[in-house]
Amino acid sequence: MTSNASVMDVLSIWYDRFEQLPRGIKIALMVLGFIVFWPIGLAVLGYLIWRNEMGCKNKRNGSRGGSSQGFWGGSRRDSRDDGFSSGNMAFDEYREATLKQLEEDQREFTLFIDQLRRAKDQRQFDDFMSDRMRRKQDENGSSSRPEDASPAS
Repeated sequence: MTSNASVMDVLSIWYDRFEQLPRGIKIALMVLGFIVFWPIGLAVLGYLIWRNEMGCKNKRNGSRGGSSQGFWGGSRRDSRDDGFSSGNMAFDEYREATLKQLEEDQREFTLFIDQLRRAKDQRQFDDFMSDRMRRKQDENGSSSRPEDASPAS
């Protein structure tokens, strides 16, 4: 019977050897794992995705992923805020200016839409109130007319 320490040593050795393999061999082992026994292939696939070794490396800053990044390398806002540079300063400046302009346009458009909604709501409320007043006047006017126009006998 083996102890936990020796099992951990064996796993550590296997892990170190697996880490040193090229990505192509790791993918081949994953496919072989699916062929032999699908949970093994699924485990290797999960590991490769977790380690970001399936060709989705974060090329922006050379890192291999981290806890703050999602599966696809984070959101657009995250990738812009992490100091990403294309290597072309003129393009980077243009991109930042364009993104700032788009954010400003989005804010203005949101305000415009809110104003349109308020105006529509106000118009609907005014229509409701005028219809209500008209109905009250019609009810008051129709109830007073029969009394005034009673037939003379």
